[in-house]
Amino acid sequence: MNRSLWLLALCQGLFLTNNVTFIAINGLVGLSLAPYGWMATLPVMGYVVGGALATPLVAATQARFGRRTSFQIGLAVAVVSALAGAWCVAHHQFWGLVAATVVAGYYSANGQLYRFAAAELALPAFREKAVSLVLAGGLLGAIAGPNLAAQTRTLMEVPFTGAYLVLAGVALLAMVLMAWVQFPPHQPPANLTHTGRSLAEIARQPAFLVACLSASMGYGVMNLLMAATPLAMQQCGLRFDDAALVLEWHVIGMFAPGFFTGHLIKRFGTLPVMAVGLALNLLCVAIALSGLELQQFVVSLFLLGVGWNFLFTGSTTLALSAYRPEEKDRAQAAINFCVFAVMALSSLTSGALVITQGWAWLNIGSIPPLLLTAAGLLWLQLKGRAGRP
Repeated sequence: MNRSLWLLALCQGLFLTNNVTFIAINGLVGLSLAPYGWMATLPVMGYVVGGALATPLVAATQARFGRRTSFQIGLAVAVVSALAGAWCVAHHQFWGLVAATVVAGYYSANGQLYRFAAAELALPAFREKAVSLVLAGGLLGAIAGPNLAAQTRTLMEVPFTGAYLVLAGVALLAMVLMAWVQFPPHQPPANLTHTGRSLAEIARQPAFLVACLSASMGYGVMNLLMAATPLAMQQCGLRFDDAALVLEWHVIGMFAPGFFTGHLIKRFGTLPVMAVGLALNLLCVAIALSGLELQQFVVSLFLLGVGWNFLFTGSTTLALSAYRPEEKDRAQAAINFCVFAVMALSSLTSGALVITQGWAWLNIGSIPPLLLTAAGLLWLQLKGRAGRP
């Protein structure tokens, strides 16, 4: 871990502070402002849709200007969108809030590339550990995000307005830290559209297909359950502080394993670690279906977080074997687009399902994507993992 990796890990933590705070408050703010209850998670979906729409632009910006400049543009967008969100909440503008979260998605599309940038800041033999340790920086978001949401809920006259204002300050702090990260020298390719293989060729590789499937399904299921948790707990009569506690333990589960997931992948291999993550997700569903007490929410969401870490870190590592350095921008953009597309669908359905069908059916609905991921892992294991290109 060199200085740049530590700084990038801190930026990852501040990125997750933004994400966790958004998850904690956007559904509840949406419920209070939306014309209909099923539209409560539209601000959450807007954040994800914005990320999906911004993915091609971010890929082009990364290729043209390099990591640091593109990341700083994303952080500047985070500041502007957070301030816009605060204004919309203060003035009870539901559709304005949705628009602000769509714009904020540009920041999310950039932040999703921090884990890939981590691999470029370490020696090749330590790429898995670098990815894992930078993801572990999300622990900062695990602590800061839920507590920030709880402490700033009544900071202003209109509930949660203060949270959006504080998020603008969080993005400004990340801009300062990012300025000190020393990325490898960037040389824009002479021809941005004809370097390396086409995306169609890259996507035909079994390792890339399974990496994309696992990342998108793992993130989609995690987002489906996490986005609905504050609403489900409110329906069960639990306090907002309880929901903040559950989200805190969930995000700890997401990123605390980052300190050793890389070691596990080096020791046991990528696919076995991903399979364990899948099993933990299924165990999370089983516990969630066992009852509606606070402890069941805490344990199930914690296991969901650990399972996501194993799946997502594993899929990122698997993807690194499927493309060449000159192909990274299009390959990473394709993976992130799939992740955002599935997350957008899960963000919309999470609110609609939990409001109309309840927490139990929401969990049951997460089982088919997990089984699809299991089929993909088994297929790749039987086929034999593709070697490096």
